[in-house]
Amino acid sequence: MEEMKDVILEYVIEEYLEDEDEEITYDTPLISGGIVDSFSMVSLKRFLEAKYKISIPDEKASPEAFDSVNKITELVKEFVG
Repeated sequence: MEEMKDVILEYVIEEYLEDEDEEITYDTPLISGGIVDSFSMVSLKRFLEAKYKISIPDEKASPEAFDSVNKITELVKEFVG
């Protein structure tokens, strides 16, 4: 399962981190920490759905569910066969 976490972490770093020296971990607050905003959350959801061939219902795609790589991984695991 570390592989999924690493894929998600790498995507977040590449897409949303402005300061390349900034370090984030699996537990870094993404939404509440200001790294990912609501628009970015939509693109992250689309990435996850395409990457893992899943559909995440909008009601499950809450800011709380997207607030860390660990939380995102748990959400994705709900829908991966």
